[in-house]
Order: sequence, then C-alpha cells, then structure tokens
Amino acid sequence: MSHILLVTSSPREADSLSTRFATDIAEGIQARSGGSLSVRDLAANPPPHITSAYIQGRVASPEDRTPEQVEAVEIAQQFIDELKAADVIVIGSGMINFGLPSPLKAWFDHVTWPRVTFGYGDTGPKGLLTGKKVYLVTATGGVFSEGAWAPFDFQTNYLLHLLGFIGLTDVQVVRVEGTVLGPDAVNAAVANAEAAISALLAKAA
Repeated sequence: MSHILLVTSSPREADSLSTRFATDIAEGIQARSGGSLSVRDLAANPPPHITSAYIQGRVASPEDRTPEQVEAVEIAQQFIDELKAADVIVIGSGMINFGLPSPLKAWFDHVTWPRVTFGYGDTGPKGLLTGKKVYLVTATGGVFSEGAWAPFDFQTNYLLHLLGFIGLTDVQVVRVEGTVLGPDAVNAAVANAEAAISALLAKAA
C-alpha cells in the first residue's frame, strides 16, 4: 500500500480548482491503492517565512540551538518527514501574480535543506528525495501552456525545477487554465482536467 501526501496552497478555499483537482487525484489514488492519505493545507495553516533562526539553526548542532532555532528547525523537519514518508505526492498550486502562492514558496524554502533533501557532488547538485511519484496541478486564469503568455508562466517551470532539485523528478503535470476567459472557457478547462485525471488514474490503478 502506498502513502499519499496532498499539499494544497490556494487561498480560494472551496472555489479553488487547483485544490479540487489535486484532491481528486490524491483521493482517487488512495481509493485504488488502498493506501493512506495525509493532507497539508498550506493556505489554512501557512508556514512562517524562513528567518535567521532557521538558516542558522539548520547548520548548528542540536545541542547548540537556541529555543528559536529549535522551533524553526522542527517546522522544517516536520515538512521533510512528511515528504520522506510519502510514496506519492500531489501538489495543488493556483497562480498568483504569475507565480506560485507564497505559502507554497515558504514550504519549499523549508524543505530545500542542504545535506537533507539535496547535496552537492562532483557533477553538481543532487536531489536526495528519490523514488517518489509526483502529481502537480497548476491552475491559471489565462492560458500559459502555449501562446503569447507562455513566457510569463513563472509557476509551472519553477515548481518543476524546485521539485527536481530535491530529487522529485517523476512529475506529471495537470494544467487547469483559461478560467477567466468566460463560462465556456471554464467549462472546457474543467472538462479537460477531468479527462486528464481520469486517464492518469486509470494508469495508476
């Protein structure tokens, strides 16, 4: 049985399509695998932005950490432990000002930890969180997968880079896009996402 980690980040609550479809994927895989599911809602419980307590605390020996450093490191360690425990990771991200939501960026700032989730070797950086499957759901008001706005998608490619940097290279992307272009565009975006998810769940079964 697999363990699934669902990470959502949209502030749109029930109106969020990235959360809706990421949840559909996670629950669909759980139903087919009989595995367990953990949920990390970064919008409801946003991580703090990293501070000097985290930067200094993660390189200090545990016995030398100040109380503030202990707390900062424990937050990061909890997020990393959740990642390590997961066989499948599902992430939902709705574009905010051409990029990812700030709580999701703060989460990545915590889990991108030298010598814990990535290291450096003779050939450059090496991700340490390997052997996991990732599903990334990105939602955008405009169409960013192609056309004139594609160069301004600072969400999807950046997320793929961050994931790959820590070793998560087996990533399947589901795009929900064009949702501000009118009712027909919304219906098409939803239908396309539903079809894509049905196809990937069939393969995951």
